[in-house]
Amino acid sequence: MSLRNLPQARCPQRPQNFQWDAPSDAFARWAEGPQAATSDDATTISIYDVIGTDWWTGEGVTSKRIAAALRSIGERDVTVNINSPGGDMFEGIAIYNLLAAHKAKVTVNVISLAASAASIIAMAGDTINMGVGSFMMIHNAWGVVVGNQNDFRDAADVFAGFDGALADIYEARTGIKRGEIVSLMDAETFMGAEDAIRRGFADSTMADEPAGETATNSIDRNLLARRTTEAALARAGFSRGDRQQMIAALGGAQRDASTSPAARDAGNHLTGLRALIATLQI
Repeated sequence: MSLRNLPQARCPQRPQNFQWDAPSDAFARWAEGPQAATSDDATTISIYDVIGTDWWTGEGVTSKRIAAALRSIGERDVTVNINSPGGDMFEGIAIYNLLAAHKAKVTVNVISLAASAASIIAMAGDTINMGVGSFMMIHNAWGVVVGNQNDFRDAADVFAGFDGALADIYEARTGIKRGEIVSLMDAETFMGAEDAIRRGFADSTMADEPAGETATNSIDRNLLARRTTEAALARAGFSRGDRQQMIAALGGAQRDASTSPAARDAGNHLTGLRALIATLQI
């Protein structure tokens, strides 16, 4: 197991038709900031994408991918470099459990941002380092609920269970009081390096980026444009699904396979395009 003997986290059951999203502020910081080049080190795992499947690239960071990387690394020390806005809570907990069960040392480096589900993954580090100017963000679980008043009451109980599972992980790693963790989650708290270290969410700062990791703007410009536009829409309060349809309506962007053809045929793409233009003019 990890050197700290971190506990395995309980993973709540994923509700049917659950839709995850990265927090809008965290997503905007990540999408509008510099990307990073992956390392050639065979014992380094780079997490530089949303947690879960990214609809724009078909990639993203999943527990399946991390499990494969850990099998390749074997029982050697592993370094995990993170710059992610978060995303799918269930994938984040699964990845945390994989890293917490690793039989050698796990070092986590927060290169720029470890938000939401990515902050859960960071908690699996025996040592957690924060880069200069980096942030860690924790918050309550996000999701989409559709239904009547009874459905919403039931959903509140379900989400309370999600929040409890996340708080369990933070409490086990930081050792701070549960009430303080709950308050930080309620407030959707961004912590700089010094604050994260003071609260127990990290152990030390690092003056330089890890060897082999350098900022780069070589990311595909079309992808960067879509993500920057999506970040603006996220800040305006549009859901993940709505953002996808609006940007796809601009043309040239592939739609996710789950997007309803019936909705597109009904003219929602035109409505989305008009809403997008109006939003960006605010």
